[in-house]
Amino acid sequence: MEEKKLSEKESLELIAQMIRNTQQKLERGNGIPFLIWGYTTVAVSVLVWYLFSSTGNPYWNFLWFLIPVIGFPTMMWNIRKQEKGIKTYIDKVISYVWIAFGVAGIVVSTSAMFIWTLPILFIVVLLMSVGTAITGLVIQFKPIIFSGFAGMLLSYLCLLVKGYEVILVFALIFLVMMVIPGHILNWKGRKK
Repeated sequence: MEEKKLSEKESLELIAQMIRNTQQKLERGNGIPFLIWGYTTVAVSVLVWYLFSSTGNPYWNFLWFLIPVIGFPTMMWNIRKQEKGIKTYIDKVISYVWIAFGVAGIVVSTSAMFIWTLPILFIVVLLMSVGTAITGLVIQFKPIIFSGFAGMLLSYLCLLVKGYEVILVFALIFLVMMVIPGHILNWKGRKK
């Protein structure tokens, strides 16, 4: 097969088309990853807050590991049931971004649990907000861009709020950062 040299204009058009294709795929029910991770995080946060605040037992913090235990299989199930299509470079970039941020989140969470005392809720919100903002910037979808940057700014509340209530603040930030934009993506996809 012979390689065709693309002009600068053709290259830019090809990149723009890849971005449009990725946006359209994300808009067709693919706010689902944001909803899976967002709702899982909110639900586990409320559970940990309730059990930890009512008993004072710090061992309830191990329930945080329910987030990947629930999230990963649910994502795999969702990926399998989706219609197969061409996976663009932009799709791969977004996948790689979330793999990197997901692994970083697990590593820092595990470190906070077993090795060092870290402001883990702040760090996790900041990491996931950056991943959200990058995703929004790559696919050029303003609600995701804004929610990512809002999450970054709101992450500081996790340093300011003390006691068990910081867990509820963490859940609220995930609601703003992932759940709301996930619903906006799905709504926009249904509208089209």
